[in-house]
Amino acid sequence: MATKRDYYEILGVRRNATKEEIKNAYRELALKYHPDRNKSPDAEEKFKEISEAYAVLSDDEKRAAYDQFGHAGFDQRYSQEDIFRGVNFEDLFREFGFGFGSPAIDDLFFSSFFGSPLRGGRRSGRGADLRYDLEISLEEAARGTAKEISFKRNRACARCGGSGAEPGSKIARCQKCGGSGQIRSSRRLGAFGSFTSVSTCPACAGNGERPEKECRDCRGSGAQIYTEKISVEIPAGVEDGSQLRVAGMGERGPSSPGDLYIFVHVKEHPVFKREGADVYIEVPISFAQAALGADIEVPTLSGKARLKIPAGTQTHTIFRMRGEGLPRPHGRGKGDQLVRVIVKTPTNLNEKQKKALAELGDAPKKGLFDSMFGAFF
Repeated sequence: MATKRDYYEILGVRRNATKEEIKNAYRELALKYHPDRNKSPDAEEKFKEISEAYAVLSDDEKRAAYDQFGHAGFDQRYSQEDIFRGVNFEDLFREFGFGFGSPAIDDLFFSSFFGSPLRGGRRSGRGADLRYDLEISLEEAARGTAKEISFKRNRACARCGGSGAEPGSKIARCQKCGGSGQIRSSRRLGAFGSFTSVSTCPACAGNGERPEKECRDCRGSGAQIYTEKISVEIPAGVEDGSQLRVAGMGERGPSSPGDLYIFVHVKEHPVFKREGADVYIEVPISFAQAALGADIEVPTLSGKARLKIPAGTQTHTIFRMRGEGLPRPHGRGKGDQLVRVIVKTPTNLNEKQKKALAELGDAPKKGLFDSMFGAFF
């Protein structure tokens, strides 16, 4: 599959472009590549490409997801139909000075994008989407993980393959509706003429066909509830609340199945606090370590690491451990771990220790102890 171009590059705008700048850029390109105006062989594909870029960048939520995850992560979360949902191109094109009036533009948007003609508004016969909530640890979010999940969904009957017919039995035209899938009924309204109503054929459920002998497992419906088990790859650096899309794993539909959306929830960590790609941690150190300096061991998301504490460190000083955070979006390296050291005041001192501290407290102000801890005495 060809790699998609960057949406900002397609529209020729900066990454911090305003909505108005994005709209103006799209208008200029739409006028240039509109299939009714540009007859070059690649005009239609160009028009689809810029329309997809506009549909994403003009929507705050989709744009934020794209900025965070790039094409690879974004395409896992949004189907082609999701991308264009909510964008009123008809009004937009009228504003630009051209509309949906030609077969070219109708087919372009509603056949290419949604798989159905304009009048239907959306792809018909698609199965319902499913949702699965998955909880992972912060460590798993940092390194990425694979999870096996189990869920129930309605899919094609294993015995009849979704036809609804007992193996060996034929599919024939529905006798009740004559293959139309609809039942028409008329009734007279006296002097006012007649009234005709159209309803879905109850015998074939609107399919126009029915099995000569129904499948014994699904009783002719062509579908059954099954428990699915799949392995899901969770990308490193995933944010709490992110969505992963597994195409075709939703409910069965007449023309195509829906999708499965996995909502990822990252559990709160007892030690680390996450902010974007960075993590924060508080580490206690002793008076002696703060005053004299030390090389201490601190926990990280990937294990343990050494941190050098320089002599004279004050309580609440923050040290940055580069690259010990979570992966950043778009492969831009990793975040950092920020360590706040807390100098702990000693307790339960014996007489000898108390005397030593008292002597330090009486030392000249230029002494090490007073320069570090004079404020405490």
